Amino acid sequence: MLFTLYFIGWFALLAVSAWVLGRRRAGAPALGEGRPRVSILVAARDEQAAIARCLEAIRALDYPPELVEVLLGNDGSTDATAAVAEAAMQGYAGTFRVLDIRENRGSARGKANVLAQLARAATTDFFFITDADIAVPPTWLQGLLAWTGPNVGIVTGLTLVTGPRLFHRLQGLDWLLSLGLVQVVTDLGQPVTAMGNNMLITREAYEATGGYEALPFSVTEDFELFKAVRARGFGYRNLFRPEVLAESLPMYSWRGLLHQRRRWMRGVEQLPGWLQGCLALYGSFYLVLAALAVVAGPGVALAVWVAKSAMQGVLATVCFRRVGRRPPLALLPVFELYTLALTVSLVLFRLLPLHFEWKGRSYR
Repeated sequence: MLFTLYFIGWFALLAVSAWVLGRRRAGAPALGEGRPRVSILVAARDEQAAIARCLEAIRALDYPPELVEVLLGNDGSTDATAAVAEAAMQGYAGTFRVLDIRENRGSARGKANVLAQLARAATTDFFFITDADIAVPPTWLQGLLAWTGPNVGIVTGLTLVTGPRLFHRLQGLDWLLSLGLVQVVTDLGQPVTAMGNNMLITREAYEATGGYEALPFSVTEDFELFKAVRARGFGYRNLFRPEVLAESLPMYSWRGLLHQRRRWMRGVEQLPGWLQGCLALYGSFYLVLAALAVVAGPGVALAVWVAKSAMQGVLATVCFRRVGRRPPLALLPVFELYTLALTVSLVLFRLLPLHFEWKGRSYR
């Protein structure tokens, strides 16, 4: 009976998610004739291999460059990040500056400290935040700006991990499915977080929080800022649309992927209890499936596993089509093994008294 209730709940969770994401959506609101000046803030630490791609995408934005201010925070890089960035932006018609970040501001550390100082240096009323390993689409600025309005403090887009190898594509499928579930919760009126590598925040909302230097330190700085903005009464928009879909470079090793996901789990641990319960329901599938195999036999467990893969295929189809991409359904059999291995690895990584590293810095 308990197994039946669990799997009914699990499949219902995915079915409802697919239905909510698949509903017909209104078109994007029209952006007025006037175009405001905007600031793009990029934190970079030892990103010489990725920064040119990021900045080339910014140069290709379908927005008047004279209205764009690009500020790059060079966070103690030990490589040629700054030089590569300067070369990539040579001749740019907009404003481009590299700021060397040498000191901490207030309680901010790491990426939060870089963004705190870039926000202080920005001269516009709209801060667009992205990462050095991200390539934003040409429609990024107007795509996010169109959803601003009275009392809207944050508008976020979404990212898709891309790369030529199977490991990279599996990360992309995994990440877009996760963002789809986040969007479902948001669409149901329960905001979860902001996307720190694809975000617009107004100066008014940012300064109302006191800035990153006034917020508690967190390795999930976007989640901390989102909470502070919401606490001060500002609205939000979370977009799952092709015009704000950015592409992220993948993790190139299993170790790097584990450290990335462990950092994200810090944010998950601060979510409301009911939402953590839903995530626990979603993430405990393989543990319960193993117990089912012992009690009811491997044949029954295999049938449930196949049904799970099919249901995830439905959700993946809805997610990818909603952002104008072809769903990688051929990956689903391998994706099951990838998800199982990642789940087990993350549980062990969380239970063991290990530090995790991010951008060359160690955290507990």
